[in-house]
Amino acid sequence: MRQIDRLTVETYQTPSLLLMEAAATACFQAIESHFNNGFIGRKALILCGKGNNGGDGAALARCLARAGMQSDVVLFGSLEDAKGDARTNLETVHQLAGFQAGSAVMPSPLKFLECDGVAAWEHIAKPRRTYDVIVDALFGTGLTRPLDGIYLKVIEHLAMLRSARERVSGARPLVLSIDIPSGLNADYSEPIGQAVQADLTVTFTAPKPANVLPPASYFCGRLIVANIGSPASLIDAAKPSLFVTEGKEAHEWLVSTRYTPESYKNTHGHVLIVAGSRGYTGAAALCGNAAIRAGAGLVTIATPASAQLSVVNNAMPEVMTTALAETDRGVVSDEAIEHFLRLSAKASAVAVGPGLTFEDERTRRFVHSIVERRNTPVVIDADGLNCLAPWRVGLHGSKEYPLILTPHAGEMLRLLGTNDKSALNDRVATARNFATAHQVVLVLKGSRALIAAPDGRVFINPTGNAGLGTAGAGDTLTGIIAGFMAQAFATLKERADALTATIAALYVGGVAGDLAACELGMRTMVASDIREHLGAAVRSLDPQGEQP
Repeated sequence: MRQIDRLTVETYQTPSLLLMEAAATACFQAIESHFNNGFIGRKALILCGKGNNGGDGAALARCLARAGMQSDVVLFGSLEDAKGDARTNLETVHQLAGFQAGSAVMPSPLKFLECDGVAAWEHIAKPRRTYDVIVDALFGTGLTRPLDGIYLKVIEHLAMLRSARERVSGARPLVLSIDIPSGLNADYSEPIGQAVQADLTVTFTAPKPANVLPPASYFCGRLIVANIGSPASLIDAAKPSLFVTEGKEAHEWLVSTRYTPESYKNTHGHVLIVAGSRGYTGAAALCGNAAIRAGAGLVTIATPASAQLSVVNNAMPEVMTTALAETDRGVVSDEAIEHFLRLSAKASAVAVGPGLTFEDERTRRFVHSIVERRNTPVVIDADGLNCLAPWRVGLHGSKEYPLILTPHAGEMLRLLGTNDKSALNDRVATARNFATAHQVVLVLKGSRALIAAPDGRVFINPTGNAGLGTAGAGDTLTGIIAGFMAQAFATLKERADALTATIAALYVGGVAGDLAACELGMRTMVASDIREHLGAAVRSLDPQGEQP
């Protein structure tokens, strides 16, 4: 991003002061939206560092003052220490505050203070001033070491104000961070030390990893990405490999697979689900029900013979079932391989894993065989993954018959063949390396699920909430992915792409979870609630396509 900012200035002859003004305008608009245009009588405290982030804050102070909001600007350091355009903006605020303070006509809407140490900050913070907005303009994307000294005192002060606000259920002050909450390293998903907890973060041109990857992203509050004038061509030229999924991508996929007047069940794809075992049938039903609700034309659950009746009793009546050969323990046997291959010849996509169990060697051989001999895209989850762990060298996905793996953290470690949790310290790198090494689409579940592509791109899914951490939500997600996969490969045929179908499935499933949480609350959500909100999620993203 620093390179893009530099090239915007040098190559496109855009003065950096203009970029600062655009950044300030974006922050002003975010505050304006929060307060519904009411600035008169409100107060802002703007905490500025000596660098460009502080320059953005100074420019924002002028915007707020012009709109009628009293703005107190605190510079941590002295004007002499500031450099370049940041100093220009800070000096402008200093001059305006001094000029207007001497006016007998009206009180100044700007106040400027230099803060050179802890004692000075404690003197500034001690009075019980009531602010409507506190702007964090201390550090931007250049921070690489933990904050200490006076800056820790500032963070502690803001935390105290936030705690007091929560105790009295108040709405003040709004804490806004410019670009990134101070204290975070923009490149890391893990906090490097204490950081400002913002309610709202306005970042510029494109989000940084810490804006969108947890746990660092939790400090950002609501994130706004503002265009401040850098050409899109510069972003493209930087060849980014980390992306955040947007609603337009899910919308485009839904448009490409819309139901048409001439379409019917066969044109929407057939999902074959290998799931369940004696005593573990709920996962199979959840998966099948989600697949049919996600839009697949036909869904068949293939399950061990002794589990079939229970699956039938829990599955929707539209979902078909068939029996597979089983062991004496009621788990699928490798004797079922040939029968499975005959069934899969009529399928558009296969899902394998939910409730399957993996302790029996014959079940493991069955899963290995269906993956190696597959003739469709295959979505692998839960015990399907455990049967394949650790992942064997030489087992690869392909464009014609892609493999979509959906592990949670524990399953990912088993695929890697390790118990060392530090292997997941960099989730993006871990997902990317596995997907490229084995040419699979890897969905690494967790807060902000990652979708890693065989070409090295990684997509962050922004939808969903903590309520999705309920039992059976993973089985439901597998059904949604398989349902989308079947629709893509049945409708689009040779144009079908497993990656875009998976990205859309994650996004839509997360929206369904968000709608369920809005209606029921996260605490009381169950997995079937996600499935029952899929229709509303699809309609919200493609209302025109869902009209008869």
